[in-house]
Amino acid sequence: MSAPAPLILVVEDEPSLRRDLIEELEEAGYRTLAAPDGDAARNLLADTAPDLVLCDITMPRLDGFGLLSALRDEHRDLATTPFVFLTAMSDPQEVIAGKLRGADDYLVKPVDYDLLLATVDAQLRQVARIREQQDTDMAQMRRALAGLTGSGSEQALDLIALGIVLIDADGTVRHANRTARDMGTAAEHVTLRRGTLRATDAQSDKALQAAIAETLEAAVTDTDAIRGVLLQGGDQPISTLVCPLGTGPQARVATFLAPLNQVKQVSEPLLIEMFDLTPTEARVAARLTRGARPAEVARELGVSQTTISFHMRNLFQKTGTNRQTDLVAMVLSGLTPVQTR
Repeated sequence: MSAPAPLILVVEDEPSLRRDLIEELEEAGYRTLAAPDGDAARNLLADTAPDLVLCDITMPRLDGFGLLSALRDEHRDLATTPFVFLTAMSDPQEVIAGKLRGADDYLVKPVDYDLLLATVDAQLRQVARIREQQDTDMAQMRRALAGLTGSGSEQALDLIALGIVLIDADGTVRHANRTARDMGTAAEHVTLRRGTLRATDAQSDKALQAAIAETLEAAVTDTDAIRGVLLQGGDQPISTLVCPLGTGPQARVATFLAPLNQVKQVSEPLLIEMFDLTPTEARVAARLTRGARPAEVARELGVSQTTISFHMRNLFQKTGTNRQTDLVAMVLSGLTPVQTR
């Protein structure tokens, strides 16, 4: 049985244009869902997960910017869903504002339908590649984690420079390697007391406990889940990655604590999860961490340097940084690769 055609959510307050957009998309083989404004679309998102959102900017009630914010804030499962704005050619400020808020692309009115279909196809293929890589990363992570379940392996964890804490289904710490124990003793970012892993910063701890609980729940139900949290404290924050370890009644989670200077590579799908990036922002961030200059990133992605500047400003806002050096350092903390011998 073949997979259903991609579902496109069309949000446009002009009835005739909305009909035309739907007709073009359906003739091209896509499924469609329509909404006359952001409020109606927001209600549809409560029960529907579109593969792409095509949205006007200026609409009554909730406009396109508000819908984009709602989608990114309220539906983390749609983090990789492309969001394409429709905008008037005479108002470039709307394009700038959309990119700064995390839009993936834009189309100008009057709509060129050949360009519309090409843009939709390109965005969906891009997401398919990202999700394929995410599945690969998940499989590799699971295989690596499966090698950490024996007592001998737990002792071997003391040889790893990253902090690793194994947590049982009831939330009790089963094992903490030497680095994690040292971190707990220093108490700059975390503590390990009475069989519990806690963050020293109150807001960080709230996020950490939620990540552990969500990952445990996903592991028990055999659902893929990886959660990332930045823990504040000391001279700089540390990256924490919470991953499932086993499934069903024996499910546990592994928590990896990574100082910034120990993270060597990143994965775009998990950067999306950690920092709520759009797919385009994740691609820009990943290239910057490899030492590429903004001009080189622009050439590689086939866009202007101005567009890269827009994405970098959005990255600064989402990562809490204000210059490229700090941005790269923070992004490099987004993923800690698991290595086994």
